[in-house]
Amino acid sequence: MRRTVLGILAALLMVLASGCSFSTKDPDYVPPAPLPPLEQLKQVPVTEQTTLAAGEDVTAFVTPDRNIVCAMTSSRGGHLNVPYEANSYSDAANNKFAVVPVVHCELAKYAKPELTDVADDCAGTGLGYLGGTVLLTPDKAVYGSCRSGVTQMESEFGPKGSRSGPISKLRELADGQNIERNGLRCSAYNDGVACGNVSGGVAFFVSRAGYQLISDGGKTVKGNLEPAS
Repeated sequence: MRRTVLGILAALLMVLASGCSFSTKDPDYVPPAPLPPLEQLKQVPVTEQTTLAAGEDVTAFVTPDRNIVCAMTSSRGGHLNVPYEANSYSDAANNKFAVVPVVHCELAKYAKPELTDVADDCAGTGLGYLGGTVLLTPDKAVYGSCRSGVTQMESEFGPKGSRSGPISKLRELADGQNIERNGLRCSAYNDGVACGNVSGGVAFFVSRAGYQLISDGGKTVKGNLEPAS
């Protein structure tokens, strides 16, 4: 009987040993480079957007590291409908303007805009054009804007942020997920966010390290980050 038990145990040990595998790190392995923003937006399946809705006409999200907040929303005459900052989008005076689908993002930590990417003279002063915001329309992406003071994202999650407020209550868009609204698409990946009009070949990528602005069907890339290849 004892021999039988010992034999069974030995057989079990052999099965377990043969079923185990050991992996070692390949010192020469180089992970593939992140996809260029337009390719990321094209290739990754779209996530269900309703779980991120922040109102009837807005889909808003934050990145898991709480550095970027984005609203997939609308603009009328340059007035944005965003759920985390006071705005005049709903004023009756704006009813005469066409409604344009846009994506607006703010960053808590961000890079300065390149001089060649400054898109406004700030009422003729040439002062007060700051980074930390990006706006995508169906035909253009712009980094930075004229403003004084901090954005809502900076006030909540910047170096001296409160860590509380309307942005802190928004849902996360998980890394690697894509979301779409009104023909515009966004993806959280590569430590940042890419958004674009895929059919129009217009997009941006933004992170704390810098930004890219893509146009002309992906042929023109501006900004202060090296284009992914």
